[in-house]
Amino acid sequence: MPKAHHLDKSPYGYVPTQWICALLLSLFSVSTLIHLGQTIYFRMWWLLPTVIVAGILEVLGWSGRTWSSVNPLSFNPYLMQIVTTIIAPTPLVAANFIMLGQIIRRLGARYSRLSARWYTILFVSCDLIALVVQAIGGASAATAVQTGKNPGPGGHIMLGGIVFQLAAIGVYVALAAEFLMRYVWDKPVHSRDLVPQGRGRTDLRMKLLLGGMSFMTICILIRSVYRTIELAGGWTGKIIHTQVLFNVLDGAMICLAMYTLNIFHPGLLLNDRSAVVTSGDTTPIGQEKLEAKVDVADV
Repeated sequence: MPKAHHLDKSPYGYVPTQWICALLLSLFSVSTLIHLGQTIYFRMWWLLPTVIVAGILEVLGWSGRTWSSVNPLSFNPYLMQIVTTIIAPTPLVAANFIMLGQIIRRLGARYSRLSARWYTILFVSCDLIALVVQAIGGASAATAVQTGKNPGPGGHIMLGGIVFQLAAIGVYVALAAEFLMRYVWDKPVHSRDLVPQGRGRTDLRMKLLLGGMSFMTICILIRSVYRTIELAGGWTGKIIHTQVLFNVLDGAMICLAMYTLNIFHPGLLLNDRSAVVTSGDTTPIGQEKLEAKVDVADV
């Protein structure tokens, strides 16, 4: 067991609890392997640079924390975990953006303020910007720690990336909520002449997917708010030095999001039997007709 005097010199401000680190490392590893199998089985290759990358980064981050639990004074595992756990959820957020675009294609582009294509382009671009900013900030902070300099400027860059991502998620949630409300109330944004696609049906699979995505988004929002407050408090603040907050509001939230997507997987719920409709039609059609209708949905 690490001795109490390690607390004075540990870069965490505490010694990470070994069993918690090992548990979350195992959970993230299992979820990532399941996601890889699901990606290959359903041939949804866009999940590789999104969900799979997020899982790998979380595995690296919790490997670093597990390493720190037995060697709490080493800076290498500390730097390893702080960079990876900061950027890991960003690709997971991108997966949510892509799934919303696919849902819009199936339920009806007339109810969406943006086309399915523009949802993907706009929000994935925002996610990439947030990822780059957080990575630059993380690298800057890590370099500062290694050279004995102040990591504050790098932390401020990371904070900017997280705040930007949080703002993008907020806009995404608002537009998604508007789309769903307009769909439920049958109040299209666009006229039939502009977007001829009609109104798709919400079967049980679609409802399950929407429920899973909503829960995932809540988990990611909780984590993003926590990391914003954490980094705003600085490297010596009380929040960043409180282990239980990190374990629950970061590790557990992203773990729940990963397993939620395992269960409510788009390969199971957005398959060939999902509905893509034309004007005045509410009958699901197969994947072979989907490609022909995508351009209409993307007006």
